[in-house]
Amino acid sequence: MCGGFHLKAAAALTLVGVGPGDPNLLTVAAVQAIAKAAVVAYPVAQPGAEGMAARIAAPWITKQRHLPLLFPMVAAAAPRLAAWRTAADLLAAELEKAEQLVLLCEGDASLFASCSYVLLELASRYPQWPVSVIPGITAVAAAAAAASSLGMPWPLALQDEGLLIRPTPNTQAALELLLEQAKASSTVLALLKLGERWLWVQPVLEA
Repeated sequence: MCGGFHLKAAAALTLVGVGPGDPNLLTVAAVQAIAKAAVVAYPVAQPGAEGMAARIAAPWITKQRHLPLLFPMVAAAAPRLAAWRTAADLLAAELEKAEQLVLLCEGDASLFASCSYVLLELASRYPQWPVSVIPGITAVAAAAAAASSLGMPWPLALQDEGLLIRPTPNTQAALELLLEQAKASSTVLALLKLGERWLWVQPVLEA
Protein backbone atom coordinates (compact mmCIF):
# COMPACT_ATOMS: atom_id res chain seq x y z
CA MET A 1 0.00 0.00 0.00
CA CYS A 2 2.32 2.69 -1.33
CA GLY A 3 0.11 5.66 -0.58
CA GLY A 4 -0.18 5.00 3.15
CA PHE A 5 -3.39 4.77 5.16
CA HIS A 6 -6.12 7.33 4.52
CA LEU A 7 -9.72 7.62 5.73
CA LYS A 8 -12.58 8.38 3.40
CA ALA A 9 -13.16 12.09 3.72
CA ALA A 10 -16.95 11.72 3.44
CA ALA A 11 -17.35 8.82 5.84
CA ALA A 12 -19.67 9.60 8.75
CA LEU A 13 -19.10 6.20 10.37
CA THR A 14 -15.69 4.82 11.23
CA LEU A 15 -15.00 1.33 12.53
CA VAL A 16 -12.09 1.61 14.93
CA GLY A 17 -9.92 -1.30 15.99
CA VAL A 18 -8.81 -0.56 19.55
CA GLY A 19 -6.22 -3.31 19.86
CA PRO A 20 -5.81 -6.23 22.27
CA GLY A 21 -6.43 -4.51 25.59
CA ASP A 22 -3.73 -1.97 26.47
CA PRO A 23 -4.96 1.58 25.79
CA ASN A 24 -1.38 2.52 24.90
CA LEU A 25 -1.64 0.29 21.83
CA LEU A 26 -4.35 2.36 20.15
CA THR A 27 -3.08 3.93 16.95
CA VAL A 28 -2.91 7.68 16.43
CA ALA A 29 -5.63 7.34 13.78
CA ALA A 30 -7.89 5.53 16.26
CA VAL A 31 -7.44 8.17 18.96
CA GLN A 32 -8.11 10.98 16.49
CA ALA A 33 -11.27 9.33 15.16
CA ILE A 34 -12.65 8.79 18.67
CA ALA A 35 -11.87 12.38 19.65
CA LYS A 36 -13.73 13.76 16.62
CA ALA A 37 -16.83 11.59 17.06
CA ALA A 38 -20.08 12.85 18.49
CA VAL A 39 -21.26 9.30 19.22
CA VAL A 40 -19.19 6.31 20.31
CA ALA A 41 -20.82 2.94 19.65
CA TYR A 42 -19.42 -0.27 21.11
CA PRO A 43 -20.45 -3.90 21.64
CA VAL A 44 -21.79 -5.20 24.95
CA ALA A 45 -22.58 -8.82 25.78
CA GLN A 46 -25.69 -7.95 27.80
CA PRO A 47 -27.76 -4.84 28.57
CA GLY A 48 -26.09 -2.54 31.07
CA ALA A 49 -22.70 -4.21 30.73
CA GLU A 50 -19.48 -2.34 30.10
CA GLY A 51 -18.01 -3.30 26.75
CA MET A 52 -14.37 -4.35 26.59
CA ALA A 53 -13.73 -2.14 23.55
CA ALA A 54 -15.18 0.88 25.38
CA ARG A 55 -13.05 0.09 28.42
CA ILE A 56 -9.90 0.01 26.30
CA ALA A 57 -10.73 3.35 24.68
CA ALA A 58 -12.05 4.98 27.87
CA PRO A 59 -9.23 7.56 28.18
CA TRP A 60 -10.44 9.17 24.94
CA ILE A 61 -14.19 8.89 25.50
CA THR A 62 -15.00 12.11 27.32
CA LYS A 63 -17.94 14.17 26.08
CA GLN A 64 -19.16 11.81 23.37
CA ARG A 65 -22.57 10.18 23.61
CA HIS A 66 -22.45 6.45 24.27
CA LEU A 67 -24.30 3.96 22.06
CA PRO A 68 -23.97 0.41 23.43
CA LEU A 69 -24.87 -2.28 20.89
CA LEU A 70 -25.98 -5.68 22.15
CA PHE A 71 -23.91 -8.49 20.63
CA PRO A 72 -24.96 -11.65 22.52
CA MET A 73 -22.16 -14.18 23.04
CA VAL A 74 -24.20 -17.24 22.02
CA ALA A 75 -23.60 -20.10 19.60
CA ALA A 76 -27.06 -19.97 18.02
CA ALA A 77 -27.11 -18.09 14.72
CA ALA A 78 -30.53 -16.43 14.96
CA PRO A 79 -29.84 -14.15 17.96
CA ARG A 80 -26.53 -13.06 16.48
CA LEU A 81 -28.05 -12.28 13.08
CA ALA A 82 -30.82 -10.29 14.73
CA ALA A 83 -28.28 -8.37 16.82
CA TRP A 84 -26.21 -7.40 13.78
CA ARG A 85 -29.30 -6.19 11.94
CA THR A 86 -30.44 -4.18 14.94
CA ALA A 87 -26.98 -2.66 15.35
CA ALA A 88 -26.96 -1.61 11.70
CA ASP A 89 -30.41 -0.04 12.12
CA LEU A 90 -29.33 1.92 15.20
CA LEU A 91 -26.18 3.18 13.51
CA ALA A 92 -28.12 4.21 10.40
CA ALA A 93 -30.60 6.12 12.57
CA GLU A 94 -27.72 8.07 14.12
CA LEU A 95 -26.24 8.75 10.69
CA GLU A 96 -29.58 10.24 9.63
CA LYS A 97 -28.94 12.92 12.25
CA ALA A 98 -25.68 13.83 10.47
CA GLU A 99 -23.72 12.67 13.50
CA GLN A 100 -20.09 11.58 13.29
CA LEU A 101 -19.92 8.06 14.70
CA VAL A 102 -17.26 5.55 15.60
CA LEU A 103 -17.91 1.88 16.25
CA LEU A 104 -15.23 0.42 18.50
CA CYS A 105 -13.96 -3.10 17.88
CA GLU A 106 -11.60 -5.17 20.02
CA GLY A 107 -8.37 -6.04 18.26
CA ASP A 108 -8.65 -5.39 14.54
CA ALA A 109 -11.98 -4.50 12.96
CA SER A 110 -11.49 -6.95 10.08
CA LEU A 111 -10.21 -10.08 11.86
CA PHE A 112 -12.82 -12.34 13.49
CA ALA A 113 -14.67 -9.21 14.58
CA SER A 114 -18.39 -8.99 15.28
CA CYS A 115 -18.22 -5.47 13.90
CA SER A 116 -17.41 -6.95 10.50
CA TYR A 117 -20.91 -8.42 10.34
CA VAL A 118 -22.37 -5.01 11.07
CA LEU A 119 -20.20 -3.57 8.30
CA LEU A 120 -21.67 -6.12 5.87
CA GLU A 121 -25.21 -5.34 7.05
CA LEU A 122 -24.65 -1.63 6.47
CA ALA A 123 -23.19 -2.23 3.02
CA SER A 124 -26.17 -4.40 2.09
CA ARG A 125 -29.04 -2.40 3.57
CA TYR A 126 -27.67 1.14 3.95
CA PRO A 127 -25.23 1.57 1.05
CA GLN A 128 -25.80 5.34 1.07
CA TRP A 129 -23.61 5.67 4.16
CA PRO A 130 -19.87 5.47 3.46
CA VAL A 131 -17.82 3.69 6.11
CA SER A 132 -14.13 3.93 6.94
CA VAL A 133 -12.19 1.28 8.84
CA ILE A 134 -9.16 1.95 11.03
CA PRO A 135 -7.09 -1.18 11.63
CA GLY A 136 -6.05 -2.19 15.12
CA ILE A 137 -3.22 -4.23 16.58
CA THR A 138 -4.24 -7.89 16.68
CA ALA A 139 -3.84 -10.22 19.64
CA VAL A 140 -1.53 -12.34 17.50
CA ALA A 141 0.85 -9.44 16.83
CA ALA A 142 0.67 -8.33 20.47
CA ALA A 143 1.47 -11.84 21.73
CA ALA A 144 4.51 -12.13 19.46
CA ALA A 145 5.75 -8.72 20.57
CA ALA A 146 5.23 -9.58 24.24
CA ALA A 147 7.16 -12.83 23.89
CA SER A 148 10.07 -11.10 22.19
CA SER A 149 10.06 -8.36 24.82
CA LEU A 150 10.33 -11.03 27.55
CA GLY A 151 13.48 -12.48 26.04
CA MET A 152 11.79 -15.16 23.94
CA PRO A 153 12.33 -13.91 20.36
CA TRP A 154 9.26 -14.91 18.38
CA PRO A 155 8.84 -13.46 14.90
CA LEU A 156 5.40 -14.50 13.69
CA ALA A 157 6.68 -15.67 10.31
CA LEU A 158 9.95 -15.46 8.41
CA GLN A 159 10.64 -15.32 4.67
CA ASP A 160 8.77 -18.23 3.03
CA GLU A 161 6.97 -19.46 6.15
CA GLY A 162 3.20 -19.61 6.06
CA LEU A 163 1.06 -18.11 8.82
CA LEU A 164 -2.34 -19.58 9.69
CA ILE A 165 -4.58 -17.58 12.02
CA ARG A 166 -7.77 -19.36 13.01
CA PRO A 167 -10.16 -19.97 15.91
CA THR A 168 -9.19 -22.75 18.29
CA PRO A 169 -10.82 -26.09 17.37
CA ASN A 170 -13.51 -27.42 19.68
CA THR A 171 -11.94 -30.85 20.26
CA GLN A 172 -8.53 -32.18 21.17
CA ALA A 173 -8.51 -34.49 18.16
CA ALA A 174 -9.16 -31.59 15.78
CA LEU A 175 -6.38 -29.56 17.40
CA GLU A 176 -3.88 -32.41 17.19
CA LEU A 177 -4.67 -32.86 13.49
CA LEU A 178 -4.26 -29.13 12.90
CA LEU A 179 -0.89 -29.14 14.68
CA GLU A 180 0.30 -32.07 12.57
CA GLN A 181 -0.73 -30.32 9.35
CA ALA A 182 0.98 -27.08 10.39
CA LYS A 183 4.19 -28.91 11.27
CA ALA A 184 4.20 -30.85 7.99
CA SER A 185 3.78 -27.67 5.94
CA SER A 186 6.16 -25.50 8.01
CA THR A 187 3.25 -23.21 8.81
CA VAL A 188 3.17 -21.02 11.90
CA LEU A 189 -0.15 -21.58 13.67
CA ALA A 190 -1.81 -18.82 15.71
CA LEU A 191 -4.91 -19.83 17.66
CA LEU A 192 -7.55 -17.31 18.69
CA LYS A 193 -10.71 -17.54 20.80
CA LEU A 194 -9.19 -19.91 23.34
CA GLY A 195 -11.42 -19.09 26.30
CA GLU A 196 -12.11 -22.12 28.49
CA ARG A 197 -10.51 -24.37 25.88
CA TRP A 198 -7.14 -23.36 27.31
CA LEU A 199 -7.61 -25.94 30.07
CA TRP A 200 -7.17 -28.78 27.57
CA VAL A 201 -5.25 -26.90 24.87
CA GLN A 202 -2.26 -26.13 27.10
CA PRO A 203 -1.41 -29.80 27.82
CA VAL A 204 -1.65 -30.61 24.10
CA LEU A 205 0.75 -27.81 23.18
CA GLU A 206 3.18 -28.78 25.94
CA ALA A 207 3.16 -32.51 25.10
